[in-house]
Amino acid sequence: MLRTILLFLFISGVYVDSFSQGIFLSGKVFAEGEPLEFANVLLKGTSIGAVTDAGGVFRIDAKTAGSYQIQISRIGFRTVTKSISVPSKEAENLIFELENMDSGLDEVVVSGTMQEVSKLESPVPVEVYSANFFRANPTPSVFESLQNVNGVRPQINCNVCNTGDIHINGLEGPYTMILIDGMPIVSGLATVYGLTGIPQSLINRMEVVKGPASTLYGSEAVGGLINVITKNPISAPALSVDAFGTGWGEVNLDLGFRSNLGSKVQALTGINGFYYDNPIDNNQDGFTDLTLSKRISLFQKINVERPENRVFNVAGRYVYEDRWGGQMNWDKSFRGGDEVYGESIYTSRWETFGTYQLPTSESLNFMFSANGHHQNSVYGTTVYIADQYIGFGQLTWTENFSKHNLLTGLAYRYTFYDDNTPVTATEDGRFNQPSKIHLPGAFVQDEIKFKETQSLLLGLRYDYNSVHGSIFSPRVNFKISSQDKSMVLRASLGNGFRVANVFTEDHAALTGAREVVFAEELKPEQSWNTNINLVKKFYSDKGTFVGVDATAFYTYFTNRIIPDYETNSNQIIYANLDGSAVSKGISTNVDIAWANGLTITAGATLMDVSQEEEGIKTRQLLTERFSGVWSIGYEIADWDLTIDYTGNVYSPMRLPLLGELDDRDAYSPWWSIQNIQLTKELGDRWEVYGGVKNLLNFTPPANSIARSFDPFDKQVVFNPDGTVLPTPENPNALTFDPTYVFAPNQGIRGFLGVRFSL
Repeated sequence: MLRTILLFLFISGVYVDSFSQGIFLSGKVFAEGEPLEFANVLLKGTSIGAVTDAGGVFRIDAKTAGSYQIQISRIGFRTVTKSISVPSKEAENLIFELENMDSGLDEVVVSGTMQEVSKLESPVPVEVYSANFFRANPTPSVFESLQNVNGVRPQINCNVCNTGDIHINGLEGPYTMILIDGMPIVSGLATVYGLTGIPQSLINRMEVVKGPASTLYGSEAVGGLINVITKNPISAPALSVDAFGTGWGEVNLDLGFRSNLGSKVQALTGINGFYYDNPIDNNQDGFTDLTLSKRISLFQKINVERPENRVFNVAGRYVYEDRWGGQMNWDKSFRGGDEVYGESIYTSRWETFGTYQLPTSESLNFMFSANGHHQNSVYGTTVYIADQYIGFGQLTWTENFSKHNLLTGLAYRYTFYDDNTPVTATEDGRFNQPSKIHLPGAFVQDEIKFKETQSLLLGLRYDYNSVHGSIFSPRVNFKISSQDKSMVLRASLGNGFRVANVFTEDHAALTGAREVVFAEELKPEQSWNTNINLVKKFYSDKGTFVGVDATAFYTYFTNRIIPDYETNSNQIIYANLDGSAVSKGISTNVDIAWANGLTITAGATLMDVSQEEEGIKTRQLLTERFSGVWSIGYEIADWDLTIDYTGNVYSPMRLPLLGELDDRDAYSPWWSIQNIQLTKELGDRWEVYGGVKNLLNFTPPANSIARSFDPFDKQVVFNPDGTVLPTPENPNALTFDPTYVFAPNQGIRGFLGVRFSL
């Protein structure tokens, strides 16, 4: 009898054990490729769970068969949920990858020091924005995508052709350097005309440095820089497609694909196309509210695998755009004439850039770029035709010894510029004389690491401009952090310089609405900047993460070049400021992430940008005192649905009036652009998204273009000195002028798009 009982118990145990094996769940949890210990694993709706061991391994007994939602969470990481049926083979080998909630705070950055370092370790504050950040508000160009970055504002400079530039902390576009993969290829003419056509599907992230970076990057990096980092051909998707259209008739397509050119060469190809050919005049001023555009951009990046992992990559881009804005009945037969007003711009631009690591025992890298830009533009009857070619080469050497990380470099930049304006003509105006500028330079940077939590960065650059002579740019940065890296404090002092070319940088000089006057030969601008930056991270025991990034900044300019719109309403007068200009303020970013899928990114900047001349302080035109941005996202995991609500808000700006009799408001109102988007995942490869842009339907006043009914000033009477004479037909002494612009004219619209990634 005893033997029978024991045999029964043994058979039952085997049966129970074999059944229970079918309802166990097991797997591993990783973060950044490494096993993650102490992650909580829970079967939602039950009290059954486990904690991962040192190898990231977990094993759960589900007790009963069925379908479950398995949830993986840990403080500081985004929660992951997955549906699973047990028993099944899939349930026995689960792999989860958790993403840091604050991964943006410790990404690898290159813009601050020209070397790859952890963001937390960088002595220069660098803001990083991933491709996912920009997907929350899809746009057809890099220019528009920056509208939700704190302290950065895309400024439209013309109501008619909608060209613009990027302001950082209130400083205009010419003070902002745009880089692609660390190479200064978007500059000069491209500051106004070349910020479009970078395929968004190929962008990995953008790095933003606020404040002078001239010590490393030379002229134009006075206000700051934006570095567009493209994807690596090795790790990019085999195929990615992103296409969307809007209710206004805009259509945008981004296409990217990866290919192998042999066993050692990888290529990444991108195509961007934008089409808008639907004239709309909702404000009834007779002019198009949005510039019509046809644009094609081709991008190619090649990576070559070399012995000892030496770097060699080269990339190129070509952009062609045909855009126009103007009176609703304009067509190309009126181009350049005085019957129907239009601004028509043909842009043809090529770029190439790359990095080659020399085959030496020393760390020597040669970086190069070249670009050519042809501009054929007509603004009413004013024709502007220009060619610009820029060649750039830089050799850097890095060495680590003791507590020092040394970077030295030699750079050379050649700029050729020619146009049909008096700027490139001889003094008597009889012959053409293109501008040719040679700019050799040398720089040295030493990062001294006193201890794990303290470092000092010293830098000095010397450039010799073939026109303006010697220019020095020093800087010093200090960083101190807590032992656990939850708090970082940075302080910096630096110098910036810029050699101005009005016609390549300021669209207002070309509209034809005002005469351009140079009061003197323009000298290089110089600035001194200091800022203090504090980064603090907070974690809660419920899985909530909060990150705070606050900066106080102060920039002091000498020789500032500020266009004068007010002395003469029919002129733009350019001269170096006989005094000083200041940009100062505070800026704060806050990132909050909850374990339930809700995230908030918000920022605010309070600043004062002004100039002082002959004891009179004046607030800078088209510069807000306060700006705020936000991006709120919520992921509903059970529905594979994400909701994004983005927006910005700006305080009043001083606007360029045409004289004391101009009856338009001297200041803009408070204004805000807000957007909402829903994104639905369809499997692992497809996404469908759609929403509404400009929810509040905000647009500037309908009278923003002065005398839009008389764009050629045929009914305007001028005094002998060029000023406007008030008449019964023109009592406010106005001329046609499209420069009174502070916000887009495009109102509310819906959009719908689809993404595919393989």
